[in-house]
Amino acid sequence: MTETPAFPAMTNQDAHALLNTAGSPFEIETVNIRGIDTRTSKAAPKNLREVFDADTGFDERTFLVYEGERLTYREHRLAVLKLARELQTRWGVGKGDRVALVMRNYPEWSITFWATVIIGAVIVPLNAWGTGPELEYGILDSGSKVVVVDAERLNRITPHLEALGLKGLIGVRTPPETIGSADHFESVVGPAGAYASLALSDYDRVEIEPEDDVTIFYTSGTTGQPKGALGTHRNILTNLMSTGFVRVRAQLRRGEMPEPPDPDAPQKGSLVSVPLFHATGCHSILVPSFASGAKLVLMHKWQPERALELIESEKLNSFGGVPAMVWQVLESPRFGEHDLSSVEAIGYGGAPSAPELVERIKQEFPEVASSNGYGLTETSSITTSNLAEDYQNRPESAGVPVAVCDVRVVDDQGKDVAPGEVGELWIKGPNVVKGYWNKPEATAETFTDGWLHSGDLVRIDEEGFVFILDRAKDMLIRGGENIYCVEVEDALYAHPAIMDAAVVGIAHKILGEEVGAVVQIAPGQDVSDAQLKGFVGERLAAFKVPIRIDMQSEPLPRNANGKILKKELRERFAG
Repeated sequence: MTETPAFPAMTNQDAHALLNTAGSPFEIETVNIRGIDTRTSKAAPKNLREVFDADTGFDERTFLVYEGERLTYREHRLAVLKLARELQTRWGVGKGDRVALVMRNYPEWSITFWATVIIGAVIVPLNAWGTGPELEYGILDSGSKVVVVDAERLNRITPHLEALGLKGLIGVRTPPETIGSADHFESVVGPAGAYASLALSDYDRVEIEPEDDVTIFYTSGTTGQPKGALGTHRNILTNLMSTGFVRVRAQLRRGEMPEPPDPDAPQKGSLVSVPLFHATGCHSILVPSFASGAKLVLMHKWQPERALELIESEKLNSFGGVPAMVWQVLESPRFGEHDLSSVEAIGYGGAPSAPELVERIKQEFPEVASSNGYGLTETSSITTSNLAEDYQNRPESAGVPVAVCDVRVVDDQGKDVAPGEVGELWIKGPNVVKGYWNKPEATAETFTDGWLHSGDLVRIDEEGFVFILDRAKDMLIRGGENIYCVEVEDALYAHPAIMDAAVVGIAHKILGEEVGAVVQIAPGQDVSDAQLKGFVGERLAAFKVPIRIDMQSEPLPRNANGKILKKELRERFAG
């Protein structure tokens, strides 16, 4: 009988040294990127078109499943090629031009993404929960030439179309009577159920370099104005390599020797519960799944009971998202009614995670490898990962950085602190974006000689495990959605009855945090809780509207420098 080796069988440092040696799939080389020597993955594809063009043999496999619709890799490819040609010939989309993508997780999201990136254009995925003004800002700021939008989002941006000055507008799953000035996706590409009959379209194959722009993902800024994180092909493909690296590192830590993927192994399937318009959904789910020939099951709307049904019926191997979604599945009253024996992995990130979640997963799925991780839009998803036994042993940690990421912990002056001490996490690597689109000042404030200032306060233990302690930036995360407090405060300030306002996070077991606010009512003014929430809801997406607003006539607590004492306000909500 073979004994299970003691864990860990290998240190993280030794695992990295083994995996990063010459000849390994994860071999590292140093490349000069914009004047900075950077460790990169030598085997990474040059650009996303290489991933799309790879001869994988997956053509007849199911790629996307959506509410009864099934799309094979071949059907998806034909639709992508047709749209790529149309973008070039009908609307003149060329290398570097921006195409905005505004929709829920429909199959057309993936088709639009791949069609844009293989022609060298830049995809701009906008938050589908955004209001009309928020979407207008993203489209105008990015200078998008064409917008691909579903029916609900088309309705929101219609009042803004004159200001947008678009070359092209494509409506997805939009009834003919509401399509307006938009071209219907079906008329551009073809009916959703008939992609198999499309001819093989050709397109102009421009040269695409690793450092060419490919994505602009908007992230809220501390001034309340969103910033477009400008990503490159190298950024997103570094993340592709990192998703494989963390799994192999976990095997080595366990004492197992990794083996090459078996092309004849049964196809893996995953439930997509997070929006594709986030870096996690796009970079860490869509692209790696496409590259590995996996099946992705999309949901019209997140519902834990529906998730349970799909896991069982599609025999899915993994699910996750943000911690809130995993909690909701585990605590569903219908959890015990479904056969979930196909599940092999549960992964999540993007929001604070209670250590109790690890133990709960272990109770319900004894053989499943759970994982969490840490990353930012600016790091193209993964920076650190905590998987399987490591996660069980350190459930409070976000894990160890991937091999190509260097990290530092610094004080307010940007100087390294002593090991184990708390400071701001700085990150450097080929996954770190170029900067912020058309915002040189914001870029200069956040990036120093290739180092990204994360705004997160951390400590790192002697084995390299990162512990996220707090956010230096004034931000909270609700169910994986970043909400900068000043953005909500600005909306509150806009109401004539509000004299002062402060927004803080309210701890929530499932969502991580909810939005709370304390406001000072101006003398002689009167406003109800419902009126104020409705006022904010007219200006911001629904998830940013405070669930609780405490009103008072006296000033908010401030220190000698005039800064609101938010710690006191958080304690008020914690009571």
